[in-house]
Amino acid sequence: MNSNFIKNTFLVFVFFSFYGKTVAQSNHVLWYNQPAEYFEESLVLGNGKMGATVFGGANSDKIYLNDATLWSGEPVNAKMNPEAYKNIPAIREALKNENYKLADELNKKIEGKNSESFAPLGTLEINNSEKGKAINYHRELDISNAISKVSYEMAGIKYTREYFVSAPDQIMVIKLTSDHKGALNFDINLKSLLKSNVEVRSNILGMTGFAPIHENAGYAVLPKYLDIKERGTRFTTLVQIKKTDGKITSFGQTLSLKDATEAIIYVSVATSFNGFDKNPATEGLDDLAIALQNLNKSFAKSFDQLKESHITDYQKFYNRVTLDLGKTSAPDLPTNERLLRYADGKEDKNLEILYFNFGRYLLISSSRTMGVPANLQGIWNPHLNPPWSSNYTMNINLEENYWLAENTNLSEMHLPLLSFIKNLSVTGKVTAKTFYGVNEGWASAHNSDIWAMTNPVGQFGKEDPSWACWPLSGAWLSTHIWEHYVFTQDKNYLKSEGYPIMKGASQFFLGWMITDKNGNLITSPSTSPENKYIAPDGFIGATMYGGTADLAMIRECFEKTIKASEVLNIDGDFRGKLQAALSKFHPYQIGKKGNLQEWYFDWNDEEPQHRHQSHLFGLFPGDHITPLKTPDLAEAAKKTLEIKGDETTGWSKGWRINLWARLWDGNRAYKMFRELLRYVDPDGKKTEKPRRGGGTYPNLFDAHPPFQIDGNFGGAAAVAEMLVQSDENEIRLLPALPDAWETGSVKGICARGGFEIEMNWENKILKKVSVSSKTGGKTTLINGDKKQDITLKKGEKLEINW
Repeated sequence: MNSNFIKNTFLVFVFFSFYGKTVAQSNHVLWYNQPAEYFEESLVLGNGKMGATVFGGANSDKIYLNDATLWSGEPVNAKMNPEAYKNIPAIREALKNENYKLADELNKKIEGKNSESFAPLGTLEINNSEKGKAINYHRELDISNAISKVSYEMAGIKYTREYFVSAPDQIMVIKLTSDHKGALNFDINLKSLLKSNVEVRSNILGMTGFAPIHENAGYAVLPKYLDIKERGTRFTTLVQIKKTDGKITSFGQTLSLKDATEAIIYVSVATSFNGFDKNPATEGLDDLAIALQNLNKSFAKSFDQLKESHITDYQKFYNRVTLDLGKTSAPDLPTNERLLRYADGKEDKNLEILYFNFGRYLLISSSRTMGVPANLQGIWNPHLNPPWSSNYTMNINLEENYWLAENTNLSEMHLPLLSFIKNLSVTGKVTAKTFYGVNEGWASAHNSDIWAMTNPVGQFGKEDPSWACWPLSGAWLSTHIWEHYVFTQDKNYLKSEGYPIMKGASQFFLGWMITDKNGNLITSPSTSPENKYIAPDGFIGATMYGGTADLAMIRECFEKTIKASEVLNIDGDFRGKLQAALSKFHPYQIGKKGNLQEWYFDWNDEEPQHRHQSHLFGLFPGDHITPLKTPDLAEAAKKTLEIKGDETTGWSKGWRINLWARLWDGNRAYKMFRELLRYVDPDGKKTEKPRRGGGTYPNLFDAHPPFQIDGNFGGAAAVAEMLVQSDENEIRLLPALPDAWETGSVKGICARGGFEIEMNWENKILKKVSVSSKTGGKTTLINGDKKQDITLKKGEKLEINW
């Protein structure tokens, strides 16, 4: 062949690829040329309640099913340790005497039960009668419409499958087709790790069962079933086939279709969960009736009707934000190969956009059930004994799940968390009194579950106080209420629901704090989540007083509660109490290494590179430490991050990227963002040189490891944080833009004050910005040294050539 022809063809290829005309990789499709073998290779779908994990096998397809409301347990007995608070004076006395070992032991006396577990509902299997080798296999997830597809050829016949989980119709739909008449022959089975019964009635395959009632006591023991009537959450799964031709038959626990050309499988799930305070057995919903109603309503509709309403509903959220990071020369590769290439340092801007988009996709897909926020695994858990019970870990992980809710224009997805916080404030009133001896307000601790458990965990004294004993989550969670208000300007919500919860959190801390020998307000006892200090005598412990993280979170809680009372013009006297308390807080301390001190004294950490950086809360997600307002503290925070280093777990890296973004160091943030996307092998995969550690699995799930969804959410939030930062008075545009993103545009990012931003930039210089206001208001736009004050009416849009 002519060498010039080859050369010219190559140049054309490079030209088109470079300018993104033909082969540039997608920023909204994950795709693979083989089925998933491991959970971390599967593709996930969800409607905010029902979760489906699709493997896409040719001979046999496996789909894990979950329901966000299926947990072990029942409403928590908040009075489980009614006299625990009586130990507080002794702990404080031991700390006053600097007897940290005794304080650590005594702190165990204010522990309660562990959380319940998120349960796996079951597995749907589609087994094809024809067995053979599949060729031209393709599997994908298109996150622009929340639809997964599989196609392959076998014995000269092309087979396709299309999957989605609909929010409007509360149904999972799977469409199977063949390009030869009568070539579809398959069996469907259901099974569950939970106690269950499977049968076929009237050509509907049904599975009913119930979740265990006891928490998984030590993370290493399987939940025990007790055969006690009227205990535990019931569940129902129903499966029905709609066919164009062929014959539906059943045998035992199997539903079959023979000699069909096209078929639609409808999957309906429901549970008896009826709220955190209702017994799911005696006061539960009728799960069978709900599942059947959703099935019948959906079955009466065509596939196209169901698909259209699903896409319309999903895209009204997803399409609000678009991101472009400029030209890319990355080739068109399967997503797993794309990650491997990226891990070798290659450019793939559209993979970075895909990761951002995927974070938003996961939040829409896992957070649409009031009172039931996304857990450690979103809603996708195949394990009877999931890592960390797949619970709500509230010393970072639950909150990190929602960092992208408001700024990436998914405010509605924040509501499940906000309604859950309201539930916590109910059980938390009892916890405040019985565990901490505080009679006003509410408290919540390190772990929770669907039952809004608020007590400190630890199996009544068996666990380490470094993680079990921490009453601060109410302070952190209450700031989410303010965030929702300040982004949406929804004063009705703030008045009717939000502010009373914020006030209750603040009331608890007013009653909890004591004064130190200098007359400053501190917490005692105090821990810094999951970290330990080394005392001067060599003792390694967790229980302390005046921890920096405690004071940072309470400061943020008080400041936001004050602002809320000012907005509503109520509670002047209470506001005064908070202001007086803030003026007496033990101040931040900068240690001998130039770092922000984590402990009351300048003590070393047992693990200097510890994954938690809770004492940097004031920098992010808080906002009372900034390079401008508090340059010394910001510099100390930077030093702390440098000491900790960049190598850490998935969710922790997600947090650190946001922290570097708040320090306006875009290149350091981008370096760690790339590391967050480092390829990690599936947990069970055996390879000669396995790639392990924190990063990203082949299906873009975050590797803690194991899988935790918080890293996905934290990483996606960080992209927005690099592009736009805001407070009640100003909006910073491109505050942490890395060199790698020198040219680009974004549309739909939200800013505090009820504003929405659209902008584009070239060579790292802002060119044009468009600001619209949801409710009307004023703000100051800032980019570099340039500022511009703007005032907009409700619905008004202002375009500025910067």
